[in-house]
Amino acid sequence: MVSVAIMGHGVVGSGVAEILLTHKQKLFSNLGEEIYVKRILDLREFPDSPVADRFTKSFDDIINDIEIRVVAEVMGGVNPAYDYVKRCLKAGKSVVTSNKELVASHGAELLAIAKEENVNFLFEASVGGGIPIIRPMNQCLVANIVNEVAGILNGTTNFILTKMIQEGMQFDDALSLAQELGFAERNPAADIEGHDACRKICILASLAFGKHVYPDSVHTEGITDITLNDVKLAEKLGYVIKLIGKVKKLDDGNIDILTAPMLVPFKSQLSNIDNEFNGIMVRGDCTGDVVFYGKGAGKLPTASAVVADIVDCCKHLKARRFIFWADGDGKNIISWKDSVSAMFVRVSGEDAALKAEEVFGKVRFAGSTGELALITEPMRYGDLEDKCAALEEKGVKVLSKIRVGDI
Repeated sequence: MVSVAIMGHGVVGSGVAEILLTHKQKLFSNLGEEIYVKRILDLREFPDSPVADRFTKSFDDIINDIEIRVVAEVMGGVNPAYDYVKRCLKAGKSVVTSNKELVASHGAELLAIAKEENVNFLFEASVGGGIPIIRPMNQCLVANIVNEVAGILNGTTNFILTKMIQEGMQFDDALSLAQELGFAERNPAADIEGHDACRKICILASLAFGKHVYPDSVHTEGITDITLNDVKLAEKLGYVIKLIGKVKKLDDGNIDILTAPMLVPFKSQLSNIDNEFNGIMVRGDCTGDVVFYGKGAGKLPTASAVVADIVDCCKHLKARRFIFWADGDGKNIISWKDSVSAMFVRVSGEDAALKAEEVFGKVRFAGSTGELALITEPMRYGDLEDKCAALEEKGVKVLSKIRVGDI
């Protein structure tokens, strides 16, 4: 029997406890011994829980219990999760987590402690919820040199954009619907401003390229400025708009990483991933493009990934699962203004098409009443800003600028 503890009994934590209890026989047949939930840490009372007698409000009951070998951290946030996880690892307990903010902020340090203490720190659920991505990248694609990772990493923003694309809803109405259905928080800033997706692409970039990428080093844009006109004109040009986290290794060894709305071509496998679903593309030199698809959040999908990590830790109590990256200083990340891509530019004004061709050269156009959209040749974002400034000097108003994703 392996004793485990769960820190947090919210949406994900209650799901973890539920799976460990209801799937006990299935897990036993896989592991060969019982996983016993000895403690659940939460400040609230749960008198109706079938394991009500195992709840505690004190972290000391977990850290001081030598029988507890594996701890699941599903509290969210950095404090007190960071301190608790660090202390658990130093006490010789393996830790699994669904906490992307924790991994994106402190992953390199916590992996180093786990290595030093010969325990495991696993975080499959931190990026794709129920979608397996960390383990496949770390094991199944190990023979590949990964050149690029790109994905729809946030279900809330994807739901909103889907409603705008398919039903012609305004952004505010689509956001309200997402909140009503439970896909968006009351304060949706982390989702709609891109921070959630940014943390996830940071974790994937760290894993793919071996150096920690911190979120504050990554240029991040959300979807709050996307309009229905952007959506409609993008469709005329053969694209849908998605919030994409993207990282690419360049020929000089540096990486180009950002989170931003992008035009995704209809032919891309990511273009048909709708509503609250997520999709992650890994581009390897041997496999080509591999896409992972599924529910990126939710109680049981995320809990499923947490439990898988718990089982993995139980199987490797005396040996480490090799997952590691070094700390990073951000010097291998190019400026977002040096990032190169084709661009979608929506404009209005007299003789806009003629003036746009004078400034940008070769472009593709699509129009609607009073507005024009164009797609440029690939260029540095800094050069695009200069050209947009030149266009405005000619009396053409630039209404939006959105990257075109090569994905």
